[in-house]
Amino acid sequence: GLYMDLKELSQRPLKMKRNRVRRPFKGGLLLDKWQGVETPADRYVPEEWVASIIKAVNPDPIENEGISKVDIDAGRELLLKELIESCPEGYLGKEHFKKYGNNMGVLVKVLDSYSRLLIQVHPDRRFAKDVFKSDFGKTEAWYIIGGRNIGDEEPYVLLGFKPGITKEKWMEMFEMQDIKGMEDALHRFVVKSGDVFFVEGGIPHAAGAGVFFMEIQEPTDITIRTERKNLEGHALADVQLHQGAGFDKMFDCFRYKGYTREEILEQWRLRPIVVREERGGREFDIIPPGYTPYFSMKRLEVEQELVLKGDGMFSVAVVLSGTGKVAWDDGEMQIRQSEELFLPAKIGEVTWKN
Repeated sequence: GLYMDLKELSQRPLKMKRNRVRRPFKGGLLLDKWQGVETPADRYVPEEWVASIIKAVNPDPIENEGISKVDIDAGRELLLKELIESCPEGYLGKEHFKKYGNNMGVLVKVLDSYSRLLIQVHPDRRFAKDVFKSDFGKTEAWYIIGGRNIGDEEPYVLLGFKPGITKEKWMEMFEMQDIKGMEDALHRFVVKSGDVFFVEGGIPHAAGAGVFFMEIQEPTDITIRTERKNLEGHALADVQLHQGAGFDKMFDCFRYKGYTREEILEQWRLRPIVVREERGGREFDIIPPGYTPYFSMKRLEVEQELVLKGDGMFSVAVVLSGTGKVAWDDGEMQIRQSEELFLPAKIGEVTWKN
């Protein structure tokens, strides 16, 4: 039964199985705790890829690493990617399908790192098309869930060039591997739960040590890095730095515009906006529709219940904390902290219950 008609599944929320992904940096302790892992620890699986149809790029490939599996007790592993391909208009919506085909056009991750991530930049769409022949760049946004002090450092992020950093200066720091200079060239912001930053393609950045956050991004794994070693001292291959663009070209990916601290906060830190408040709970726009063409983000705080009408678009939901239920026209299921759902475009309205 259930399994024969994959189309039927496009009319209900789908719960995902855990989907941890290997990365070249250590972390995941806070992610483990949040997910209820028995012996939480920092390891080289510091990222959860949420309702993902993107394959992770790692040196020793594991089949389907990064691609989410749907948690349906049907005695066989169902990949979200297969489901979507079986009926893309039902899962992703007609308009979306016309524009992007089978691609969701977005990737969501939850991660935390024990050490600062390497200083990096992602291409915008134009650079991605010209240099990497990719339809997507990697503009992203961070929603800070929490964090921990590592040593005596509070969780922080690095974002955007300070005034006066030119391409020549930046290349010189790279040649010298002047890590301190590179860190000092970027603005540093201490972060706390609920902070939201928008990170455009071309803007240099790095999440600091101890930040536990959710990232929503365009669906590529194109990361240009300027540090030749990770913080444990392992050398990175050249291609992990320039991603195939070559060293000359990679420096064109950065946007060399200096900003004051205030300008960065003004332009790229987002303030949640309450769009609905009622007895049942509250709905916030975190990244309002239209702020960027690539994605939007909402937060729901459910006191009793909140109804969300279908809008013909798919969405991905992550339960940040608490337990409850999600109900749709002919069913409901229990949900709890750290679980992730894919809500197909075709679904109509759903009710979130506490």
